[in-house]
Amino acid sequence: MIAGLLHTVPALAPSFDALVADAVPGVAREHVVDAWMLETAIAEGVTPEVRERVASHLRHLAESGADAVLVTCSSIGEAAEEAAAALRIPVVRVDADMAAEAARIAGASGHPRIAVLATNTATLGPTTRLIEREAAAQGVQADVTATVVEGAAAARAAGDQETHDRLIAEAVRAQAAPAGDAEPAAVLVLSQASMAAAAASAGVDLPVLTSPAGGVARLVEALTPSDPGTPDASANRPAPPGPGGTSASALDGEAAEGRPTA
Repeated sequence: MIAGLLHTVPALAPSFDALVADAVPGVAREHVVDAWMLETAIAEGVTPEVRERVASHLRHLAESGADAVLVTCSSIGEAAEEAAAALRIPVVRVDADMAAEAARIAGASGHPRIAVLATNTATLGPTTRLIEREAAAQGVQADVTATVVEGAAAARAAGDQETHDRLIAEAVRAQAAPAGDAEPAAVLVLSQASMAAAAASAGVDLPVLTSPAGGVARLVEALTPSDPGTPDASANRPAPPGPGGTSASALDGEAAEGRPTA
């Protein structure tokens, strides 16, 4: 069994590698890391060139033997969905589970507002549209509001993770206890996987959703045959090189700093 992972932030590859290895012991992992895609999405939007690059990487992972692929960057999620239509393997958006859970919580609470926080504008549109689509599928009349945490991306790019996390935690607390007569959101969504570490320090009662765990859980579902007696598609393929099947070149940037956040 081979799990494919497509990243735009080199520093996130080792974290997801560990999550997948823990969730599916013994699974081979094949990573592709391309920071250019997110850099371009932030500067110019998800251009046709970005979409083609996403499609090319997904084709490569499928041809390399991946049984399912997790796309760990929310900004390219819609491009990944488009490219997935031409493939015969599941392609999982990292924020798909998070969007479904946000809609469920909003529907159950009776409060329609779902707040989305991001550290770059490229993520806001794809995540907001995904949540709205999921809410509509669940019959929830959701009011999705999206905000960029100013200064957080610049702090992380400068190597100041502490300031990055502090700004996100402050933004989370502001959504949980808004000024004036504004009503708190029913649920708060942190749209980028790189924001997850800051969630625990906020200390709020408001449900705060992050994407890594849910994304990996959906990948596990996609990798697991519905019939336990049925072998997965990689049963007759040779394992890729590297410890645990992990592409060593994909993790070369694990210590990279100053990259955009997915």
